[in-house]
Amino acid sequence: MKIAFLMLLVLSLFLVPDGIHKSLAARPSVVSIGSILRLNSTTGGVSDIAIHAAVDDINSDPTVLNGTTLRVDTRDTNCDDGFLGMVQALQFMETDVVAIIGPQCSPIAHIISYVANELQVPLMSFASDATLSSIQFPYFMRTMPSDLYQMAAVAAVIDYYQWKIVTAIYVDDDYGRNGIAALDDELTARRCKISYKAGFRSNAKKIIWSLVLLSSILVRNPGLKLLSIANSLNMMGNGFVWIATDWLSAYLDANSSVPAETINGMQGVLTVRPHTLKSKMKSNLVSRWSSLSKKYNHSDLRISAYGFYVYDSVWTVARALDAFFDDGGRISFTNDSRLRDETGGTLHLEAMSIFDMGNKLLDKIRNVNFTGVSGQVQFNAQFELIHPAYDIISIIGNGMRTIGFWSNYTRLLSTVLPEDLYSKPPNTSLANEQLYDVIWPGQTAQKPRGWAFPSNAKELKIGVPNRYSFKEFVSQDNATGSMKGYCIDVFTQALSLLPYPVTYRFIPFGNGTKNPNYDELVQMVVDNVQLFDSIFCTYYTASLTSILTVQQLDTSIRGIDDLKDSDYPIGFQVGSFAEEYMVKELNISRSRLKALGSPEEYAENLKLGPKKGGVMAIVDERPYVELFLSTYCKIAVAGSDFTNTGWGFAYPRDSPLQVDLSTAILTLSENGELQRIHDKWLKTGDCSTDNTEFVDSNQLQLDSFMGLFLICGAACVLAVLIYFGITLRQYLRHEQPGSAISVDAGSSTLKCSLRKFISFVDDRQPPPKKKRTMSLSRSSMPTTPMSNRPADGLKYYDLIEGKGPIAEKGSTVQVHFDCIYRGITAVSSRESKLLAGNRSIAQPYEFTVGSLPGKERKRDFADNANGLYSAQAAPKPPAAMYTITEGMKVGERRVIVPPELGYGKRGMSEIPPDAPFELDIELLKVISPAEK
Repeated sequence: MKIAFLMLLVLSLFLVPDGIHKSLAARPSVVSIGSILRLNSTTGGVSDIAIHAAVDDINSDPTVLNGTTLRVDTRDTNCDDGFLGMVQALQFMETDVVAIIGPQCSPIAHIISYVANELQVPLMSFASDATLSSIQFPYFMRTMPSDLYQMAAVAAVIDYYQWKIVTAIYVDDDYGRNGIAALDDELTARRCKISYKAGFRSNAKKIIWSLVLLSSILVRNPGLKLLSIANSLNMMGNGFVWIATDWLSAYLDANSSVPAETINGMQGVLTVRPHTLKSKMKSNLVSRWSSLSKKYNHSDLRISAYGFYVYDSVWTVARALDAFFDDGGRISFTNDSRLRDETGGTLHLEAMSIFDMGNKLLDKIRNVNFTGVSGQVQFNAQFELIHPAYDIISIIGNGMRTIGFWSNYTRLLSTVLPEDLYSKPPNTSLANEQLYDVIWPGQTAQKPRGWAFPSNAKELKIGVPNRYSFKEFVSQDNATGSMKGYCIDVFTQALSLLPYPVTYRFIPFGNGTKNPNYDELVQMVVDNVQLFDSIFCTYYTASLTSILTVQQLDTSIRGIDDLKDSDYPIGFQVGSFAEEYMVKELNISRSRLKALGSPEEYAENLKLGPKKGGVMAIVDERPYVELFLSTYCKIAVAGSDFTNTGWGFAYPRDSPLQVDLSTAILTLSENGELQRIHDKWLKTGDCSTDNTEFVDSNQLQLDSFMGLFLICGAACVLAVLIYFGITLRQYLRHEQPGSAISVDAGSSTLKCSLRKFISFVDDRQPPPKKKRTMSLSRSSMPTTPMSNRPADGLKYYDLIEGKGPIAEKGSTVQVHFDCIYRGITAVSSRESKLLAGNRSIAQPYEFTVGSLPGKERKRDFADNANGLYSAQAAPKPPAAMYTITEGMKVGERRVIVPPELGYGKRGMSEIPPDAPFELDIELLKVISPAEK
């Protein structure tokens, strides 16, 4: 007890430097660092090799430490026995070291972090426990990615494959619990959850048997025994998903000979690995690893990601020491006289010394920046390594296959190396997430469902309402006691489509003398009363469509709003949600509501009406109303639906049957089986249209269009009168004076005049077309004399006088052109069709002067940030462009183009057929035949 008390004293007291000082020279010949490892573990063995390899490389490099030899003292600790491991670690702290590499175990890392804080010794730990941070322990420096990032990568994989529920299996210690807590936070942020947490120490078989319903399974460092047991229980087959944290990839990377039965039992398992950069430095270390492992008595171990990070940790300390010495740092330790081992035990607490300039060395460590074998070694403001990333790995065959990467830079999954993303702005769109294909457990490429319904699962108890009315939907057979009806048939048919068997039993709810209250039944499922596992065929508030039913054609009631504003009594079905809906949602007084238990009561109360003790209307769900109206044809629907949902089944929250059964019902709808069941139970004789009265103020009748008909008729009559007046005026002008129609003339003259008028209307021809002439708009008339080309007769003038070389026949030119018709630019080379991107860039035309039309060229395509353009989409130039450029210099020219040298009988855009137009040519560049 006294030893424990003294140990706690060391962990909690803030020591005041006092006592004896032990000083060394500013540049000592030897400087010692320590390492605390579990040497009999895979990670501990790999780390031991990496530490000694780094020390050897540092001491052989004359540019580091400048003649000072780096020495490492290693202490083997017991991670399984927390107290023994703690004592061993405290004994090690009696030695004077300037930094510590490790420990790898989370519990010991917590203890040593307290001690390192008080002794001011930087702790270079590769423990990934997220609860260890430099905020609580300033001298704690994590030299590999934290579990916060590892669990973010695992959560991203779960979310990517759309698995929403996970079972977590982990070692029940601080490290395991802290990791699962970090995963829980990440999954919650992605609307996923851990449905079951299975923590254990050694009896993994008992835990496995206790997992009845399995979702996708996360394995948190439980060892290979658990995976072996799962395989023996056929839990590595179709439908299962196993995701292991980085312990599995570290084991497989480091062990050169994994038994075949072990690797065969984990086919399709996913795992993660801390990402390391590919480099020559890394390849060199890998090539030397075999000889290094033999040298340091770990010949059976290969290098893993942990080895790369530990190797860089030692180099981080060496570079920081070099800067420390250059800045005048000295290595000296001070004993605290208050630390005494009063019992004469073996801890020797008085030997623990404070590193006087430990804070200065810590500052140098925090500011290192170099490229190591793991990648860029640099710490951020939280003193974590920058750019944490993970490889996503699938176990297949005899090895592992990388299917993608996760990077904290984008927090997304990608098949692109993380280091290739750092030079670009982070793209965090989920549409960019991608992984390569996976061969899942069971040797299938189809994504697993993520859970399986076990053959030994308990029987599902299905709560079913035992109804008094509307028994077509669901009721109990009095003779056999079985349940029957529309909902029962839908449920059983949907179950038959599931890929696994489901054992169930119907439990009637209600005595059959009145309709049961559905809200009470659903609440029993929520509260797990009477062991109801799911509830069947419930028309609950979230899955209803309600309508208003009335008896007589009362013009004052046209919908729910009119009924709500009135004082009339309203009927509802016993047990329906409609009562609470009208009271709570529509604010209708409960005193106005009347419970009705059968279709006969519906009809009777509607017939009596509100003045004789009946109701004005009934509010109920559409399926019941449709069934009711098929029998009582004199009753009609008033208004439209005023809720917007449908029927369904209710389950306990997160029931694994929800998705599969919903998919099965959708399949029934698609293959017509659902309609067949509907016709079997719900289809009855249709009411005659003549006997059915509709009371819907929103229904369109013939009278609704009367105003539109009047407007259209008046417009047509007016158009006819205007046309007749114009025609009569033309006729009067056409006839000679005195021959017009006269009302005073005799009947024979009137008939003759009418015949002439009708003949005029029938034989009237359109006025002759005027011959087209070429002309310029006044605004475009030239200010300089217009020239005429003898070769083709084209008339032109220069808008901008040209400069430079003359475009002669055979020269290659680049031009822009605009075809202008009546002041409107109809065709222009400054337009191009956009094939990709978001902007249009005009490209000039290039052709040979004097060549035939159609030989012009825009670049076939231009692939740049602005988009992809095609010459085929460019506007067609007129034929005049190919000859008018001859003799031009770099400048602008306007040409009057006749139809035969323009677009001819076809026209183009706003230019009609056989129409002249103005052509503006801008000559941009001339390349002579010799120059070309």
